[in-house]
Amino acid sequence: MLTSLAVLMGLSGVMPTAQAAANEVDVTLVLAVDTSRSMDFEEIGIQRDGYVEALKHKEFIDAVKGGLTGRIAISYFEWAGYVVQGSVIDWQVIATEQDAIAFADKLDARPIGTQRRTSISTAIAQGVSMIIASPFRGRREVIDVSGDGPNNSGNPVTPVRDKAVASGMVINGLALMLRPSDAPDGLDKYYADCVIGGPGAFVLPVRKIEDFAVAVRRKLVMEISGLSLPATVQPIAGAEPATDCLIGEKQWRDMFDR
Repeated sequence: MLTSLAVLMGLSGVMPTAQAAANEVDVTLVLAVDTSRSMDFEEIGIQRDGYVEALKHKEFIDAVKGGLTGRIAISYFEWAGYVVQGSVIDWQVIATEQDAIAFADKLDARPIGTQRRTSISTAIAQGVSMIIASPFRGRREVIDVSGDGPNNSGNPVTPVRDKAVASGMVINGLALMLRPSDAPDGLDKYYADCVIGGPGAFVLPVRKIEDFAVAVRRKLVMEISGLSLPATVQPIAGAEPATDCLIGEKQWRDMFDR
């Protein structure tokens, strides 16, 4: 946020009013979408369709128009053990139905593929970098992470999450629980304890593939509107997480030690 503000400010240290208004949005939102090989091509395709459908839905458009400025800035990328090269869809302002359809069409045109491993920490770090580099000033800065397993690659997830939250960003989660995961107490619990953070942060579980599109739409509307989810799984402030946030790394290591 500070980097983007420094770029936007003039030599006098004061941001021109017209430029400030042109770059101000209600939310800067990064969609970070898991495409690891624990999901098959059918599931990846349904996931993609869910995002495309949600972005074109009237509820999403109405939520955007209902904000203070009536516009948001949105970007997208896919990740697994790393950020997928070429998957990044750069920042675009959405203020109208046509804007939303144009962004959804860009997403729909992307090839579908899967990659190895799961690095939620890398996804969060990429989201942070994109928000810092964004030319837009969001009243809220949100990283939206969807995934179907715990972190098992790259840096541990909680320190990266904590740095993002300390900078004022919010991380929400969509826990894809279509089949048993490596999180013993449930992936939604893992996301609640180890991944999400910031004011009003929430995790939505998806247990049936046919529920995916509705869950994505609900999540986007809540993020844009700044609503809090009365979640059944919420971390306790100030408490140590009951979940082992290194469970994915340990399971991956154990698999190779056998």
